[in-house]
Amino acid sequence: MGSRASTLLRDEELEEIKKETGFSHSQITRLYSRFTSLDKGENGTLRKIDNHLPWWQMFTCWISREDFQRIPELAINPLGDRIINAFFPEGEDQVNFRGFMRTLAHFRPIEDNEKSKDVNGPEPLNSRSNKLHFAFRLYDLDKDDKISRDELLQVLRMMVGVNISDEQLGSIADRTIQEADQDGDSAISFTEFVKVLEKVDVEQKMSIRFLH
Repeated sequence: MGSRASTLLRDEELEEIKKETGFSHSQITRLYSRFTSLDKGENGTLRKIDNHLPWWQMFTCWISREDFQRIPELAINPLGDRIINAFFPEGEDQVNFRGFMRTLAHFRPIEDNEKSKDVNGPEPLNSRSNKLHFAFRLYDLDKDDKISRDELLQVLRMMVGVNISDEQLGSIADRTIQEADQDGDSAISFTEFVKVLEKVDVEQKMSIRFLH
């Protein structure tokens, strides 16, 4: 487990989060309010710090997987558990606001003024490349940088439930890999994944509506 030390949302941290994620000051404070409201557990993880601080600095909060699972939009999303897992570092079962915002930034739409960003600057978390990496990890269950047939089948089952037979799912998985696989290893690499989605508007399709 990582450190549970409190991290106040100070003005300088607001600026750092703004620079790191691209969210505006008002979006960050609104999302902090949303973040603290997600803490429905009974572990006392939401603790008041100082009455004299601005409202967004008055609490330190960690939210758990269980808190995420109570969100209706994720509870009914077939990939809800995979999306929830993306918010948590390896081996952790709680996430703080900074980590929450870093992951959430992948779902932020790309603004027009970001399309002509400085090529020498850091790549935004919401860039097309980072969005595609995020989506790829939802399929790459064993984190070996490839999507195998079994992994594709698992995700397909999450998405369609019992509405399609195993035989039909197997045919879909085989056809998908056959069309995407360029190096003949019977799996989909990230490069092949990107090629398949080159004409898909990933920027618009990736969003988390429960935060709107």
